[in-house]
Amino acid sequence: MATVIRMPRLSDTMTEGTVATWLKKVGDKIQEGDILAEIETDKATMEFESFNAGTLLHIGINEGETAAVDSLLAIIGNEGEDISSLLNDKKTEEKKPSSEPENTDKKIEKESKSNSSLPEGVVVVTMPRLSDTMTDGTVATWLKKVGDTISEGDILAEIETDKATMEFESFNAGTLLHIGVQEGESAPVDSVLAILGPSGTDISGVVANYKAGNSEEKSTKEEVKSEVKPETSSTTVQNSDTNSFGRIFASPLAKKIAEEKGINLSQVKGSGENGRIVKSDIENFTPSSVNTSVTSNSSAEAVKEAISSVATVKPFVPAGEVYQEEIKNSQMRKVIAKRLAESKFTAPHYYLTIELDMDNAIASRTMINSLPETKVSFNDMVIKACAMALKKHPQVNSQWKDEAMIINHHVNIGVAVAVEDGLVVPVLKFTDLMSLTQIGASVRDMAGRSKAKKIQPAEMEGSTFTISNLGMFGIQSFTSIINQPNSAILSVGAIVEKPVVKNGQIVVGNTMTVTLACDHRTVDGATGAQFLQTLKAFMENPVTMLA
Repeated sequence: MATVIRMPRLSDTMTEGTVATWLKKVGDKIQEGDILAEIETDKATMEFESFNAGTLLHIGINEGETAAVDSLLAIIGNEGEDISSLLNDKKTEEKKPSSEPENTDKKIEKESKSNSSLPEGVVVVTMPRLSDTMTDGTVATWLKKVGDTISEGDILAEIETDKATMEFESFNAGTLLHIGVQEGESAPVDSVLAILGPSGTDISGVVANYKAGNSEEKSTKEEVKSEVKPETSSTTVQNSDTNSFGRIFASPLAKKIAEEKGINLSQVKGSGENGRIVKSDIENFTPSSVNTSVTSNSSAEAVKEAISSVATVKPFVPAGEVYQEEIKNSQMRKVIAKRLAESKFTAPHYYLTIELDMDNAIASRTMINSLPETKVSFNDMVIKACAMALKKHPQVNSQWKDEAMIINHHVNIGVAVAVEDGLVVPVLKFTDLMSLTQIGASVRDMAGRSKAKKIQPAEMEGSTFTISNLGMFGIQSFTSIINQPNSAILSVGAIVEKPVVKNGQIVVGNTMTVTLACDHRTVDGATGAQFLQTLKAFMENPVTMLA
């Protein structure tokens, strides 16, 4: 479905913006995090990045044109998608009578009153809204401390939103007089983040007024420039040009140009604050030649030193020390912790375990995968078997509410996928209507996009049952915490070759252990057991799933 991108409010005093440059054109493929355009605000020119992926279907504001905040800037969607209704909505909005003079007069009067209530030169910096869905932000790192002198353009902090971690820059100069949100803490948008002003200014009254919710003073917020950076620490680069926080500062546009030109950012000297690399640094960069020649004499000396050091090795004396590393929790990790704790301590869990004979499943999978362009995993077979078993035992496919128990007669199975920052659960909608090959293709697609952080929020909603598989890691059996509002989750272990009894004889067989975690409020023990018996029948006779 197409997404409308509107002119963002990139500063608190911004009422309209001018498109300085479009970095993408209609028809281009857009990835999440791509720079779409450079937009001029009332304070500066900022890079505007996309939180959506798809094809750029429409540009609503051309280069050099100015438009009000929330005007239609662009439309991103599927290639060839019909967007006529969205364009008609735009024309309707343009025809509406404007009440701007009245609103503007009120805003000026309000801002004048607000500005007069602050000490001279004092600016209140509030938690910015860095994405369209952001309601709260978490301070990941403060790059400045109270008492530091701030220049325009300095990076104050790194802030985690619900979508990314962004650098937060200042358009004001002064001394950092107060920090309102500490590292690791979260606060709603418009909360006091910091206060800047002349050194020694008494701001006790300002802090008290804002804590009391003085909304009139919020019109003096500091304008913000934000740039997305990767959340993971795996991209941190250590070199002589990095700042004290151990990473290279570079704007997204500089990174993009450097990547296109094949320039290593570690070799570029940044001209911005804290050695931050900007567009001009990349454009003016000239690789320096390095003399790698080594004389034979120097090589001989190096060999002698090496031999000498080996000959004079002293006995090793342990001198260890306690080493700990503190890793700030990401927003994803916080959400996972909150939801799992709520599930574990609100739903009365109990567990049922059963062992499956996998010999027939192994033989069936071998035959299926022998077909051209066909690939089915054991996990795909478990998903299909669960979907069919849920249709026979709908009470397992339920959810608890205080007023009533909801029985879902549609089957949407969530498949837990481990990603770098934690765990996500893409959902296969109407799984019972899908074939084995359709399930396999969908799971591979969604798992790949989950690990690449390209999965959409809508694709992780609406599950009625969940499956978690750790068999590929050699785990034979385990228990999972229910993914609420589901009533059950199935934990799938590894296939194990071991002696089994068949027809009174001990033979080598293949078995797999699965454990069903149930919410006792909705699923009684007998109900859960019957579900597992049906699941076992399907898995041990896979042909019944294809009938």
